[in-house]
Amino acid sequence: MDRILPGLLMLAVIAVVFVLIWIGWRNRLKRQSDVEQLPAVPAAPGEPITSAEGQYVATTTGGDWLDRIAVQSLGIRTNATLAVHPHGVFFERTGAPALYIPAASLTGVRQDSGMAGKFVEKDGLLVLTWLLGSRELDTGFRTRRAADKDVLHAALTDLISPAPAAGTTSGK
Repeated sequence: MDRILPGLLMLAVIAVVFVLIWIGWRNRLKRQSDVEQLPAVPAAPGEPITSAEGQYVATTTGGDWLDRIAVQSLGIRTNATLAVHPHGVFFERTGAPALYIPAASLTGVRQDSGMAGKFVEKDGLLVLTWLLGSRELDTGFRTRRAADKDVLHAALTDLISPAPAAGTTSGK
């Protein structure tokens, strides 16, 4: 009897913690119900410029690395392949729906050391900033191989940088 009571008390505390976590997640889903529908994934995206395997960390509210977006499976951390195409970025995620971000929605890419509970060495994450309707979002990706990060960063920077207007000259 001396061991049963503390054991039952511990189980009760654990149950309360899990109920509170579930309530918090449910409230987050309600708060984020205004997040627009994700862009449709192209049926045949074509050949990528570059791609790499790694981990999809999460999508958060732009500038707030702790505010994980829970709706539409954007907050689920999974293994993924990130492919950069001329028309956008494609995340093929294991255990979650694929995510497609059109190039026109991308506003920036940076290297960071952490977001939404995932912390790594300095500049170990690629963070894509993009717009979904009027909401700015940050999506983190960690490459499996360190050398892939620089290649992806360069391709994403080129994709985001506007091409020079045709017929313009820089000299006057």
